[in-house]
Amino acid sequence: MRNFDSLIVWFISLLFISCFSSAFAFEKESEKIFRADNQREELRILSNTDLEYMEPIIKAFQQQNSSVSVLYTVASSRELYRAINNESADYDVVISSAMDLQMKLVNDGLAQQHDSDEVDKLPQWSRWGNSLFAFTQEPAVLLASRGGFGNLAMPQNRKELIELLRDNPEQFYGKVGTYDIRESGAGYLFATQDSRQSDAFWRLSEVIGSLSPRLYCCSSAMIKALRSGEILLAYNVVGSYASAVLDENEDGTIVSLTDYQIFMLRTALMPKTSRQPGLGGLFIDFLIDAGNRDLIDQQDGLPPINGDMFKKHQHYRPIALGPGLLVFLDKIKRKRFIEAWTEALLQP
Repeated sequence: MRNFDSLIVWFISLLFISCFSSAFAFEKESEKIFRADNQREELRILSNTDLEYMEPIIKAFQQQNSSVSVLYTVASSRELYRAINNESADYDVVISSAMDLQMKLVNDGLAQQHDSDEVDKLPQWSRWGNSLFAFTQEPAVLLASRGGFGNLAMPQNRKELIELLRDNPEQFYGKVGTYDIRESGAGYLFATQDSRQSDAFWRLSEVIGSLSPRLYCCSSAMIKALRSGEILLAYNVVGSYASAVLDENEDGTIVSLTDYQIFMLRTALMPKTSRQPGLGGLFIDFLIDAGNRDLIDQQDGLPPINGDMFKKHQHYRPIALGPGLLVFLDKIKRKRFIEAWTEALLQP
């Protein structure tokens, strides 16, 4: 009888531990394994980049490394940060568009260093030491519905956008979308960096807030809403996602504002907990290799690092990797920024 009682206690304890652990495990959005025919090693990647954009890159990497299987896990930028910072998840490469959260992982000593000839070729603004590396430069753009504008002219800068929305509230009421920065890491990054460029960000936020805006988790949700007619404008959409989805004959159009355009850098790092740092470094070199940049651009529509472009277009502003990204992650500053944003966007 005692053995039976002990067995019951053991089972209940095991069940409790299992439930407790799963309740606190980071949340995955999707996961896929790309098996190699003659597998000898497995590369584990955690990313907030949708699988459809990374799949061609992974397959191209496997063509050059035929014995490597790849486990690709997708999570939101905040869940990704939580997985490494709170749970010490043992992935070999971490990829994210939330540059500030990536910088914090590096700053807190949670990333390994990686030295290579490919790393040395990157522009200084696209790497941080030998721990964080950018492999794409993607603009934040305005997405608009041609049909929804009617006879109204498309705005070419933020001043014109503000005037357009102020002068036509009945047309755009409930029809403007942007990120919910309380939930979206990339959205928070865009908003904070936008605010550093010009006071126009806060004026625009107040105007959008007066129009009962719709708030979204991510660029893909905003693109979907515009295509369905739910909204007529979406502000700060990741341009590479929009370009990949919108057909030239569609109603949706990408507007590159000419006063300034910020560029997000999609970055990769190797966490300290990596079980295969050699493989992680190999994959990072593949991503940043100048010889593979055309492949990434052509197959995925993810614009590769190109320093010359910023020299030719002065209003293009890359968000440089560096300690400045940590400013708005300070708890007090983040609280104040979100409070100001909430007051502007969520007007009664």
